[in-house]
Amino acid sequence: MQYHIFSPYRVCPLGAHVDHQHGLVTGFAINKGVDLWFDVAEDGHVHLESKTFEGVVDFDIDAPSQVRERHWGDYARGAKYALKKRFELTRGITGVIQGSLPVGGLSSSAAVLIAYVMAFAKANNITLQPFEVVKIASEAEREYIGLNNGLLDQACIALSKKDQLLFLDCDSNEYRLIPFGSSVVEKETNTDLSDKTDHPSNPSHPCSTIPFEIGIFFSGLTRSLVNSDYNLRVYECKTAAWNMLAYTEQPLKTFDKTFLRDIPKATFDKTRIAMPARFARRAEHFYSEYRRVRQGVTAWETGNLKLFGKLSFDSCESSIHNYECGSPELIAIYEIMRSLPGVYGGRFSGAGFKGACIALVDPAHKAEIEKALTERYLAQFPEYEKTFKVFWVRPDDGARFV
Repeated sequence: MQYHIFSPYRVCPLGAHVDHQHGLVTGFAINKGVDLWFDVAEDGHVHLESKTFEGVVDFDIDAPSQVRERHWGDYARGAKYALKKRFELTRGITGVIQGSLPVGGLSSSAAVLIAYVMAFAKANNITLQPFEVVKIASEAEREYIGLNNGLLDQACIALSKKDQLLFLDCDSNEYRLIPFGSSVVEKETNTDLSDKTDHPSNPSHPCSTIPFEIGIFFSGLTRSLVNSDYNLRVYECKTAAWNMLAYTEQPLKTFDKTFLRDIPKATFDKTRIAMPARFARRAEHFYSEYRRVRQGVTAWETGNLKLFGKLSFDSCESSIHNYECGSPELIAIYEIMRSLPGVYGGRFSGAGFKGACIALVDPAHKAEIEKALTERYLAQFPEYEKTFKVFWVRPDDGARFV
């Protein structure tokens, strides 16, 4: 195969369930993901095989987009659909795709979509900036796949840089890539660092590489967001916003133009008692997560990994109690990892319906964390003995040609 794209999976330590309400989010691309090998097909035909899923995918790049088939080929058709709204497509691809981790919680769908967008663009000599890739892949997921997501997943996958935290404002689409402890490094540039210790066991001091690894704990359950309560939660957030606007006698916008980000927290404080408790809890999660992301970015910039991790744990608490997601399996993993030495912080990964948990971990404690978590989880859920998995990953660069 002439070309090879690596499109990484992503994790989001802070900023859960708020991108679709134009909130603030953070994330990393990781060094596991999707590989797509392909050749250009001059006749416009697309032929794809998967090392992960059964069957083959065949369609013509210039044919009108068909309805979804609820098959892994929908992601290629979705990428074509969103690109074709902007560009003329005449060449197809012949390719093979493979994922390196189980599906669930790491935005594998966004990674796959970004790989296809980049491949179809390359085949048709279309030059895309990274944020254009983000928007096209997000549009494919919303309009073709049917998931009402924001830009978090695609932004982490396309924009990330190794060992830096992506901080994205989903309202303005402005973003920053922040090295760990960067504000401390700036202050110390002109001072004698000879007595400082750059070592992973000193998490409050900035290092040239980040002082943690990321544990990914797969519950053994797989899930599809389209068939979960994900879209329902989006509508509940918008209903909370509508409640606030109605109670304060402000004009309502159409549902698709209504976002919690547009409503000040002071309005929520005034109106929360009047709205149904379910909607108040969704809004409470949004406003508290906004505050946690702001605090977390400062903690990251100042090299305070303990505070950054605590905020990630707090985010998961709010996901459980305010956003009300998380299966019994995921909640069990979260509660176990919260109690283990060497775990700085963590939360559900992805939307928190089945899938995985992620944790920021002191590398010196990896072995005992994996052993203790596996034993305690499988004691509660022995039925997942064959499908529960632990992986260790690090932040990495975003999607790229290899």
